Amino acid sequence: MRGSLLLRSMRSSFTNSTSSISTHLTRRGYGTESVPERKVAVLGAAGGIGQPLALLMKLNPLVSRLALYDIAGTPGVAADISHINSRSEVAGYMGEEQLGQALEGSDVVIIPAGVPRKPGMTRDDLFNINAGIVKSLCTAISKYCPNALVNMISNPVNSTVPIAAEVFKKAGTYDEKKLFGVTTLDVVRAKTFYAGKGKIPVADVNVPVVGGHAGITILPLFSQATPKSNLSDEEIVALTKRTQDGGTEVVEAKAGKGSATLSMAYAGAIFADACLKGLNGVSDVVECSFVQSSITELPFFASKVKLGKNGVEEVLGLGHLSDYERQGLELLIPELKASIEKGVKFANQN
Repeated sequence: MRGSLLLRSMRSSFTNSTSSISTHLTRRGYGTESVPERKVAVLGAAGGIGQPLALLMKLNPLVSRLALYDIAGTPGVAADISHINSRSEVAGYMGEEQLGQALEGSDVVIIPAGVPRKPGMTRDDLFNINAGIVKSLCTAISKYCPNALVNMISNPVNSTVPIAAEVFKKAGTYDEKKLFGVTTLDVVRAKTFYAGKGKIPVADVNVPVVGGHAGITILPLFSQATPKSNLSDEEIVALTKRTQDGGTEVVEAKAGKGSATLSMAYAGAIFADACLKGLNGVSDVVECSFVQSSITELPFFASKVKLGKNGVEEVLGLGHLSDYERQGLELLIPELKASIEKGVKFANQN
């Protein structure tokens, strides 16, 4: 009984987490012809983020086929979650020779592949390992499912998204509407921290987060948070810094034995759910994401994005910023620009 209640709760959470879905989907749930067939591929599905993300996508009623890929270990992960009595059929794929099979026919590809950050590891260390992994996976995507929405989780997102864009451009398959850097964890943290400090029910809170997905490039717009809370300037500064340093907080708390894998899996599942709703024609699906953008001088920038049947329907502007947020924006631009250029350079030199 408890398991069945949990599953119903998870279904409901996905249905209502990012926007209200059309009534017939909410009412009918699993296994109905009114829900389109959608294949989701998770690349890096045997890892610390990949496994809980695979579980959460298995619970999503909008997924009909779930392909799990990694260099090793995926048959076991796939066998495990395939026993869960939810809509999607699960298949595990392992090794380079099965990557194409995993990707073929995918509507959404989620990429948590790569190594997590460990204590003492810089973003540059991460880049040197993960950049090559991302380039190789994106080369395969351009060949086997060039029309899929690509959700990039692999860090550093500020550089891996530009790498993906360059790979797709070279292959002649680039569509800026279909490439997303997943910054949802920054939003999740900002909502949680703001609700806690303001003593507001967290389910009611919304906080846009713009910029990038590392350190000071993460800019939560607490001046636009709803519902309003009478927090002091000092509290806003502290909340901003905690949101920016959230990953480090978890790495240190896990004492070298992991990073923010569970909360990242949750955030990745929330964003993938929004993409699926957009593909299915649900109206007014809006999430923050790192995408090709012209709202600043930079070629890529995270802001609120309206999602639709082709991916990005509209990149929304920044709105009114407080003086503190304007200063934060000025500070982040040079660092984000350097990260973007680093990704472009890697893609074109390797």
